[in-house]
Amino acid sequence: MQSDRSSVVGSVERGRRLGVVGLFAGVGGLELGLAGAGHETRLLCEFDAGARAVLERRFAGVRLHRDVRDLAPKQIPEGTDVLVAGFPCQDLSQAGRTAGIGGARSSLVDQVFRLLRVRRVPWVLLENVPFMLHLERGRAMHHLVEELERLGYRWAYRVVDAMAFGVPQRRRRVFVLASQQEDPAGVLFADDAGPPEEPEWTGEEPVGFYWTEGNRGVGWVVNGVPTLKGGSGLGIPSPPAVLMPSQRVVLPCLRGAERLQGFPADWTKPAATVVGDRFRWRLVGNAVCVPAARWLGDRLASPGSFEPDRLGGEIGVGPWPNAACGGARSRRAITISEGPKRLKVKPLQSFLVGAKDLSARATAGFVQRADRAQTLGKLRFPPSFLKSLRTHLQRLTREGSEGRAAILAAAARA
Repeated sequence: MQSDRSSVVGSVERGRRLGVVGLFAGVGGLELGLAGAGHETRLLCEFDAGARAVLERRFAGVRLHRDVRDLAPKQIPEGTDVLVAGFPCQDLSQAGRTAGIGGARSSLVDQVFRLLRVRRVPWVLLENVPFMLHLERGRAMHHLVEELERLGYRWAYRVVDAMAFGVPQRRRRVFVLASQQEDPAGVLFADDAGPPEEPEWTGEEPVGFYWTEGNRGVGWVVNGVPTLKGGSGLGIPSPPAVLMPSQRVVLPCLRGAERLQGFPADWTKPAATVVGDRFRWRLVGNAVCVPAARWLGDRLASPGSFEPDRLGGEIGVGPWPNAACGGARSRRAITISEGPKRLKVKPLQSFLVGAKDLSARATAGFVQRADRAQTLGKLRFPPSFLKSLRTHLQRLTREGSEGRAAILAAAARA
């Protein structure tokens, strides 16, 4: 379809156009963002059947390989400039198994280095969760930079929050960029809009939170939602909840979640015939936020300058900082925010068309856990937050009772 193809073709008014190979492509968030900056996707590799169905439709005409483990170096197309890999995060995520970089899923990043040992490309872009900077005292990041240095690459990395690009989702990800010929610092560190102003919740703004939590944390975000998650391996969705100013608590629908990731609504619809709608939540939750990838693509097309006064001290043993750069002889921390830009965040309400109420059972469970955690001093909430959730629960209970009474009355009349 023409509309599908046009969604991944960009234009560059200035700068260079790079050839991209995407490994662990998922539903193409990185590649879509890079394409928006004018770069051309030449090969995709993805194991998940549902994600492949999306890639086949949305990147029509691009060669698609199934398993990175049997991708031969000679299959990397000539003229490839950037090898990108949002490698599996399950073993590195705080919400996942935390098995570390040696876990069965996250260790697949070594397939990237296997290919690079034979087929060097000018640029390498890796993406994952920032928890890997701390897990096992930063062992994962140590492994990545050791391999890149061994291959002769200079590297830089930075934690970036998707909210900096106007998306009402707090989604922090670490981007690792490496080059054999240029300084990746000119791409990752050229833009810095500084830290955001954290708004206070007055009850007049929507606030997003994890309704599945309540014992240790809730991922509280005013006028936004916390990081969208992939849900369970059984395809059970786990979207965050949003408390509206009306004291209604809602869950974004799937189309809204796609838009919160920067995709057009229904981007993952081709997966429905392969894995079903509920598994599309996992595809969306695991994706790379498109506007963040677009910023990277723009800077790859036209690198900027890096201010040397941002350089910090040498990195030693232990957890890694939120940004750093280095090569074979030096590894230095960088002082920089998580916001390359600071675009006005779009109204969260515009992403909630089709949202459904958080159920009475789910609301009651969260309130019970949150009450207990607050009593124990583990969590603190604004006084009106739990009160508003109780109002939502009372409304659902009342409407449920009225609905049951109407059904019984209708049955009696029959």
